[in-house]
Amino acid sequence: MRNSALHRHLETFTVDASGRLTAEAAGGAEIPFEVTEERGGSAAGRGLYVYRPLTEDFIASRREALQRLPSHAGAVHALAGCEALDAYLVERGEVKLPDDRRGLAEAGLKAFLGAVFAERSDFGFEPAHFEAAYGELEHVLYEGHCTATVVAPVLGIALDPATTELELGEGLSLIRGDALGDAPPEAVWSDTEEPNVLALLAIDQERADRPPVSVARARFRRILSALRLFERGGYALGPVAYARGEAGSWRAVPIGVSGRPRLLTLIPAAQQEELRAFYRLVSRRSPGGGELAWALARFEMGCERLAPFEALTDYLLALRALLEPEGPASGRLATRLAAICATPEERPALAQRLARAISLEGSVITGMASDEPGASRLVDELAEHLRAILRDALCGHLDADLCAVADELLAEAAQAPAR
Repeated sequence: MRNSALHRHLETFTVDASGRLTAEAAGGAEIPFEVTEERGGSAAGRGLYVYRPLTEDFIASRREALQRLPSHAGAVHALAGCEALDAYLVERGEVKLPDDRRGLAEAGLKAFLGAVFAERSDFGFEPAHFEAAYGELEHVLYEGHCTATVVAPVLGIALDPATTELELGEGLSLIRGDALGDAPPEAVWSDTEEPNVLALLAIDQERADRPPVSVARARFRRILSALRLFERGGYALGPVAYARGEAGSWRAVPIGVSGRPRLLTLIPAAQQEELRAFYRLVSRRSPGGGELAWALARFEMGCERLAPFEALTDYLLALRALLEPEGPASGRLATRLAAICATPEERPALAQRLARAISLEGSVITGMASDEPGASRLVDELAEHLRAILRDALCGHLDADLCAVADELLAEAAQAPAR
């Protein structure tokens, strides 16, 4: 098996389709047959007439019912990522192929079910039939290719107990370590009794190519960025990733990305689709340069500091780049930040707290910050406001010129009649 994710999605869908088609047949839906002649069936040389069930026609007629199955979307998505899907459809006798990837995937799923249940008058799930059809599919899809895999532990995150894998697209997913049967134990287990969540990248490539470690580094880093912006928490990647080619042994490779793991942040089932969409949006809209890109990099530096106080300067530098281009002497950072992050009634109190957080920087330099009451809470609050601004700016909810946004809000408040 070269693509375990594809195998898992197709197996789940085939089991579900088996139940649906069996129920349809039991409810009175008739499977069409054709009569064919087999030569050499008698001593007189006359052929025998054989009834062959047209299972593919029956499956095609139940297309809408099959599309409503909960496993249908995952199977289509997994097939859509297979580059040689058109070759499989040609191999299965398709003449006119759809022009788009989803259409190809839908046609491929129909052809695959037809192969699993070929010439059968019942639709019970038979593992041997499934594996034979899947072997044929992989042979066509990956002839001359292999699937290279890179995994790394993502610390500080837990998936919903009912979730084994959260796919993010382009061969990238978050998966429970114990669900990846042959994953390196060093990646799966750490100091806790629960298995780590792994970032997993599986890419189809030429057999002679080396595993895509550099690609994995960039995409795993993107996962970390998305998590930090998506939900408050302490996230980190383990210092070592593991890579292998198809059927090869795992080898340890440095990943070069760290962080400050703290208590586990659970991603509940209700938030998984939102996280998937957010990851794709961040991947698509990550700034290549400018103040926003610089501020995002400083925010992530702060997230990776070992102690919260060490991150204060990172957070302040990020906010000054976004909201105080005139320099710290202008004293505008606290009021602009409060204008964006609070209602008019709450702005004075928030601006006062932010001003105190800004003044903490001197205490951090002298090593006295830890003695100030509430100092850690102020640093955390500053980090949360920065995270919210970065997230909204990346998502397009805030205009890129944040200074103009803040100044306009302050001007509106100044012109509003007093209550």
